[in-house]
Amino acid sequence: MIRTRLTLDRDFVVGVLDRRIFGAFVEHLGRCVYTGIYEPGHPTADAQGLRGDVLALTRELGVTTVRYPGGNFLSGYDWEDGVGPAQDRPVRLDLAWHSTETNRFGTNEFIAWCRAAGVAPMLGVNLGTRGADAARRYLEYCNHPGGTALSDLRRSHGCAQPHGVRDWCLGNEMDAPWQIGQKTAGEYGRLARDTARLMRWLSPDVQLIACGSSNRELPTFGAWEDQVLEQCFDEVDYLSVHTYFENPHADTWEFLGNIDRMDLHIKEVAAIADAVAARRHSLKRILLAVDEWNIWYKARAGEHARQPGWPQAPRLIEEVYNFEDALAAGGALSVLMNNAGRVKIACLAQLVNAIGAIRTEPGGAAWRQTIFHPFALAARHARGQVLRCAVDAPARRGQLHPEMPYLVASATWDEASGRIAVFALNRHLSEEQDLRIELRGMPAAVSLHAAVELHHADMNACNTEHAPDAVAPHAHGRVQLEPDGLRARLKPGSWNVFVLGTR
Repeated sequence: MIRTRLTLDRDFVVGVLDRRIFGAFVEHLGRCVYTGIYEPGHPTADAQGLRGDVLALTRELGVTTVRYPGGNFLSGYDWEDGVGPAQDRPVRLDLAWHSTETNRFGTNEFIAWCRAAGVAPMLGVNLGTRGADAARRYLEYCNHPGGTALSDLRRSHGCAQPHGVRDWCLGNEMDAPWQIGQKTAGEYGRLARDTARLMRWLSPDVQLIACGSSNRELPTFGAWEDQVLEQCFDEVDYLSVHTYFENPHADTWEFLGNIDRMDLHIKEVAAIADAVAARRHSLKRILLAVDEWNIWYKARAGEHARQPGWPQAPRLIEEVYNFEDALAAGGALSVLMNNAGRVKIACLAQLVNAIGAIRTEPGGAAWRQTIFHPFALAARHARGQVLRCAVDAPARRGQLHPEMPYLVASATWDEASGRIAVFALNRHLSEEQDLRIELRGMPAAVSLHAAVELHHADMNACNTEHAPDAVAPHAHGRVQLEPDGLRARLKPGSWNVFVLGTR
């Protein structure tokens, strides 16, 4: 057994937790939309064709905001194709995912889905094949109350009230060689600047997200962020960060090193943004939107990424998540919380089927993948301020990161409810962890509102249509309150949640 300690002090705060970090992503990719969130004729579908079972799971997941319509799909998308009478919409070839797009589901259907799910929409504008004016027109269609050609067009489409979309992505992964309309940093930075200016003139309160480099391993990383912000620093609010965990060597310990690498990635991008601010003698701080993050390595190539014949809604990148992936997702959520001073938006990519937390079968069931559970628990319990975690734990070297403590933790303090939520990953794979949580400068803990562990003896265990609860959280049986905190035994390779009530 290893002994670890987590010290929390109410005066040492990382930042206020923005609930938008519990966001997700819906792209016109594979079966994320069609037979995912939208399937007319499904036994649970409503009059608009929205799957009721997926809506229920989305609410249970605790998603707060959803990015749409892409992704790589965005860079070749004409938003006008997805509005108006469905029978009149054009059928297009989608070059991003080599599929046929019917456009039966578009902006207004997505907004209706968001309202049914109780989430806020985040839209993207195409800066691959289009530009600033198309973005301006899209914003006017969505958000202007009425009295103009575009706002009245929306009203004629059955949406009398403006959609009120606040968060907008200025393109997607524009430095990537796989991106439609790939651009240099100078080209994209100027386009993002001009687009942002037009959008702000129309709607000053929008929040605008510029594209960071799409991958930390690309040669453009770092220089891209610096050069893009040199062009559009004054016009944008956020810079995007995209990160996907991989496990090419089937080594659980090294795989969990992605957690530390994600933390480093976020801090690197923040440092680059601050360097640009320093050169400009600016007090403004660019915030970060980690608007694509997940585990993705098993369903990346071949038929998983592209199928012949331009099919409609093919089964693309349908990653089957195992218990090991759930541990990684839990660690990633702690990283997002521990960077709450800078990270204000994050989107699990994606929501359904295509690397989704939820899986469905056409005409059939919907179920929770393993990564669903840590996300749902964190979204349910994390509130208020994120406390700085002082972790005292032994560490081991990894290839992805030189020092990996066996304890990965995050914690929030919600003064309004008097609750402290602690999220703890024991990534020692063979030793139990005797964890002591010490509370300083705050009322004594007098009750334990929740104690949950996510653990399975088999790292490869998965949830399937016929065994949907093979991996699921259970009550934590080895935890006790102490005068100044809490003590718990953490199983090897487990993710744990403790919610304490104070006076």
